[in-house]
Amino acid sequence: MNALAAELRGILQGPVLVGELLGRHTTWRIGGPAELFVAPRSEQELLAVLHLLAQVGMPWMALGTGSNLLVRDGGYRGAIIHMGALQTMEFRDDGTARVGGGLPVMRLVRQAVRRGLAGIEDLAGIPATVGGAVVMNAGAGEQAMAGVLQGAFLAGAEGMEYWPAARLDLRYRASAVPADRIVAAAILRFSFADAEMLESSVQHRLSARRKAQGVGKPNAGSVFKNPPGQQAWRLIDESGMRGRSVGGAQVSEKHANFIVNRGGARAADVLSLIGEIQETVRGRTGIMLEPEVQVIGEA
Repeated sequence: MNALAAELRGILQGPVLVGELLGRHTTWRIGGPAELFVAPRSEQELLAVLHLLAQVGMPWMALGTGSNLLVRDGGYRGAIIHMGALQTMEFRDDGTARVGGGLPVMRLVRQAVRRGLAGIEDLAGIPATVGGAVVMNAGAGEQAMAGVLQGAFLAGAEGMEYWPAARLDLRYRASAVPADRIVAAAILRFSFADAEMLESSVQHRLSARRKAQGVGKPNAGSVFKNPPGQQAWRLIDESGMRGRSVGGAQVSEKHANFIVNRGGARAADVLSLIGEIQETVRGRTGIMLEPEVQVIGEA
């Protein structure tokens, strides 16, 4: 492992860490160590990392803001590729933009709104990067990434490949981005609108999000997908699970589809609580809730 880390340090300007605790990089503040933690500072460095990891057969996972993610307590056996440095933005006069996969969605929203570009203002406040938002087709209100995505540059061990939106097949909280590719950059197409009107919409969205989802403790956002025609939070609430806790993990008193870390929560606590919610809701309604959060790592 030390030899691989040394080789990676020879090709990267960004940090290469061994045994980095992933709880430092997730919004839940939960997660054991990664064998390797690397942070490429360019698309070229990203490609070099992927090529080298493929040569040695080491599994990897891309990490953005660490939201919508639960890392088990035993950590991740492989390399975590942190995308936080890939935050380029290039806006063009025709309403399109090329943006880096590590760019926070909220920063993109603010820059688009300043330019009078509409299409993602409802996503204001979503704690995700562009890459993660593409993979999960992040959405809020009446909008989702599918509404503005023209295509994406996918990085893999063999190089970079451009996929148009049709091939990416964005659907409800999912896409066709392969597990062995990383969204290095995206091409977005906006419509033109009044900047002041867009800013007002953003402020309204942020206020509503704070009111409904300001749970005040570390969390990963909505834990479960909404079943067709249903709201997950309502099913959980009506099943009597609001406020239920296991160890340091608790179903939020404010938003029943959020599980919060009250302090010292382990991934095992969260997973136990997720299972209890699923069984309780299924017993009452016959509906099996599907988790929206991604779970990785060793028990």
